[in-house]
Amino acid sequence: MSIASTIAVSGLNAAALRLQVAASNIANSLSDGPLPGASNPENFPAAYAPLRVNQTDTVGGGTSATVSAVSPATVPAFDPTAPFANSDGFVATPNIDLADQIIQLLIARTSYAANAQVIRADAQMSAALLNITA
Repeated sequence: MSIASTIAVSGLNAAALRLQVAASNIANSLSDGPLPGASNPENFPAAYAPLRVNQTDTVGGGTSATVSAVSPATVPAFDPTAPFANSDGFVATPNIDLADQIIQLLIARTSYAANAQVIRADAQMSAALLNITA
């Protein structure tokens, strides 16, 4: 595998991780829970803690992606009908901006397509080189 393909594969892996994290955040965006620090005698599950992808370049080319927690993980929301709402009617809701998550999906799609095209071009160039030398 050439250096171009190796770099493109690292980009594919980063795009796949970005897609996975955004999908998880979107799927759990309504997973509310009791406010942190509030009494929870019924042991209701905590609100979903959203994640983000941090992408950096690597020495020698390519990219590396890691996952970290969003801070603050939750924000208070008014929902007095929730069984785990505090005395003021507030619950913890995940700190997720759905518009940002859609943008993350678009970034992942574009990045994946671009890196796949690099791999295709590299394969075509390698095939053409082999045809020239044959």
